[in-house]
Amino acid sequence: MSSGFRSRKGGGVIAEFEAAEVSILRSLVTQMLGLVAPGETSDDPLERALSMGSSEVPSDPVLARLFPSAYQDEEQSAEFRRYTESTLRDAKRADAQAMLDSAKPGRAELTPEQAQSWLRSLNDVRLALGTRLGVTEEIHDEIASMSEDDPRYPAYVTYDWLTYLQDTLVRALW
Repeated sequence: MSSGFRSRKGGGVIAEFEAAEVSILRSLVTQMLGLVAPGETSDDPLERALSMGSSEVPSDPVLARLFPSAYQDEEQSAEFRRYTESTLRDAKRADAQAMLDSAKPGRAELTPEQAQSWLRSLNDVRLALGTRLGVTEEIHDEIASMSEDDPRYPAYVTYDWLTYLQDTLVRALW
């Protein structure tokens, strides 16, 4: 099992991954790419040229978590979403693709820029999985008391592992 990330002399970070771990990461990140695919676009050519997206709060709870409302006022939030969501989706896809491109079994040596992409992508994957699982602050107690035969167990353990990877990556970058 991965020992997490550590700082690399000269900058960047290093981690060791087994083939199964890389397979899990790549599967989750590929799913993330599907979730943050370009959203709905307007029929208006000017709005399309400006990459303006929908002003509607996503009905999918995961997308609503990944693209939260910026303001409490619904009208201000809708306007903000209209002008920013498309760019945010592009950035999330770029980070996920950077992670896919560098996730390989064995020693992973990431530049500072790649490490930042990994950090953002790991965060997105954790948010998505955590939302689907209904994760609360009591997750560690839930996992400790959960039987390994529980069908949710692998997903909860995966979420916990992603949290560990994110934590070690933050510490290595700090």
